[in-house]
Amino acid sequence: MNLRTRGLVLVAVATLIVGLVTLFPARVAYQWASNPFVSMSGIDGSIWSGTASQFSTNGLYLSNLSWKIHPLQLFTGKASYTVSGTPVSGSFDADVSIGLSGKITVKDLAAFLPMQMLEGAANIPGLRGSASLQFERLEMVDGRPTALDGSIDVANVVVPMLSRSSVGGYRAEFFTQNNGIIASVEDTDGVVDLAGRLEINVDGSYAFLGKVKAKPNTPDSIVAQLRYLPPADDSGQHELRLEGSY
Repeated sequence: MNLRTRGLVLVAVATLIVGLVTLFPARVAYQWASNPFVSMSGIDGSIWSGTASQFSTNGLYLSNLSWKIHPLQLFTGKASYTVSGTPVSGSFDADVSIGLSGKITVKDLAAFLPMQMLEGAANIPGLRGSASLQFERLEMVDGRPTALDGSIDVANVVVPMLSRSSVGGYRAEFFTQNNGIIASVEDTDGVVDLAGRLEINVDGSYAFLGKVKAKPNTPDSIVAQLRYLPPADDSGQHELRLEGSY
């Protein structure tokens, strides 16, 4: 086989491979590489560009999901996509990469979501309100976050176990450290004065340590619950500690 013929064969093989990748049905790819933490239905198109009518992961539900691949990222060993979707109300846009090890990396995530979508993931029945997410980076392994840099702003939050009326708004700023993720948490217009620190560890455990104090507009039901916390210090603040795993 001369060099010219060999070159034509290589071009033909490369064209075939690109064609297979471009046209490979997304539905088949999902069935082959189904992730226990991800559920999709109504899949149409290819792994190159396609749509799904329903998508869910870790209690987060989206409809009208669409994706388009960044082909040059394939040379880095990642399948990287621009992804957008529609929650019950709001919006979701991000760049999502899936590595050979299964690690999911999300960059430039911008989303506005009803907190009702997070009711199951947070295990808070009746959770209501709205959440605005701005993440520069989110990395997940086996369904658990291992890196997170960005912020979450929540507004008009309703937590029935605390109060049937809104407890206001709060903000969390997330940063990645060697031993996990930390976040500073504070109220923006909450019915309580709250400030604290959240730690999310690589083993799935978390701990929040903060200070909370009643405001003049704090509902009586919440003021009564504050009395179950450790006694207030000289400034009237109670220590609030929450620990658990997910």
